[in-house]
Amino acid sequence: MKTTTENVSRGRLQPMTPDRQAFLLLRTVFTVAPVLFGLDKFTNILTDWTIYLAPVATAVVPVPAQTFMYVVGVVEIIAGVMVAVRPRFGSLLVAVWLLGIIINLLVLGSFYDVALRDFGLLVGALALNRLSPAGSWRRHS
Repeated sequence: MKTTTENVSRGRLQPMTPDRQAFLLLRTVFTVAPVLFGLDKFTNILTDWTIYLAPVATAVVPVPAQTFMYVVGVVEIIAGVMVAVRPRFGSLLVAVWLLGIIINLLVLGSFYDVALRDFGLLVGALALNRLSPAGSWRRHS
């Protein structure tokens, strides 16, 4: 992939390569979305997040559902920040997190449409991982 200085040739800005564009698009989405959804776990403006939580989760971790969602929110914020700073690692963190959400929804026995959507997001997170070579947090910042 070209660096910023390689994108300028004879005073003219060269277009970014498609893989660089894809990387930046995916990194942006997988940074912003988890942070916003994580913050919303504290406000429930978008939805009441506890309806998506399988009862077995609070049986295993004996805390109120909203408290569980606060922890979920913190993890999502951390995952989004990790994608911004270390996209190769952060994308795997997001993919594993999405897998956990999918399993939770399947155990819950409803919201299969959301589980399918999250599977698509999981594939996108894995694509970001493949576009993020080692050390990409230095090269793509």
